[in-house]
Amino acid sequence: MADTAAEPASLTDEVRERLIETPEMILEDRDLMKALIAANERAMGANIVDLRGIAMERLETRLDRLEDTHRSVIAAAYENLAGTNQIHRAVLKLLDPVDFEGFLTNLGAGVAQILRVESVRLVLESREDGAGDAAVRRFGQVLSVAAPGFVDQYVGRGASRPVVLRKTGPGAAAIYGEAAIIVRSEAVMPLDLGEGRLPGMLALGSADAHQFRANQGTDLLAFFAGVFERAMRRWLA
Repeated sequence: MADTAAEPASLTDEVRERLIETPEMILEDRDLMKALIAANERAMGANIVDLRGIAMERLETRLDRLEDTHRSVIAAAYENLAGTNQIHRAVLKLLDPVDFEGFLTNLGAGVAQILRVESVRLVLESREDGAGDAAVRRFGQVLSVAAPGFVDQYVGRGASRPVVLRKTGPGAAAIYGEAAIIVRSEAVMPLDLGEGRLPGMLALGSADAHQFRANQGTDLLAFFAGVFERAMRRWLA
């Protein structure tokens, strides 16, 4: 009776010579190397422990981890670079206007667009009732005036961080007005407007609930707030 078992295919002379000349074709192919190692283990039998194979598996696992870490580091570096460029562009846009009206208009338009937020609000505390009513009516989408102590209460009493990132709460309507309906997260920056002046606050509101989170870094926004604070001091002077 003829043997019907399939015989293993043999390499052609051309393929064999090519593999001998360029063994890297096999070494650099991970799937092919796995297949060769598995075939070697089957040939040795189940009673033989291949320490070299075990070591290679562990090295491969470590390599996979290193590659994942490498990709994560590169992604974080690109994200940080993109964030730095974004803040730099926003700062340059912030310094463009030559008068305070242009400064406020630019804040709610160009700066908001660069920072990719739905609302930018500047809150100034005042001891005088009705102070700044005309300005608020004109720039109500950007500017609001509040009673003394409002900033400390809204940011959180005793907050020591220069920037607070969080989801918006029930009091958001007092800041964002009608825009509070769509604002889901915010970056809140208290402002020191100089000796003898009440504090202020800059708030960035985003429709993305995850754009501003408490576990994010705040260095870039702290830098932006510092520039904004100094610009405000000059305008108020």
